[in-house]
Amino acid sequence: MATRKDDRLVGAKLLVVRTTDPSGKDEAGHMVAVDTVDAGLSDRVLVVTGSSARMASGLKDTPVDAAIIGVIDSVEMKE
Repeated sequence: MATRKDDRLVGAKLLVVRTTDPSGKDEAGHMVAVDTVDAGLSDRVLVVTGSSARMASGLKDTPVDAAIIGVIDSVEMKE
């Protein structure tokens, strides 16, 4: 919850997201992202940033730089 935010973000859920490397190991960075998919605590999510974030569902003309656009069910890596 934010006590003050742009009127276009009223009702939007903001989540702190921790970045990970491709193997799922936590990295040092964090960011705040608008949740467009109703992600839950500890969900692994797909985040887009920049102009792509503003193209996410319901965010057109909204001042955002990061948006959660998917919940990841599994990760498969091939070498």
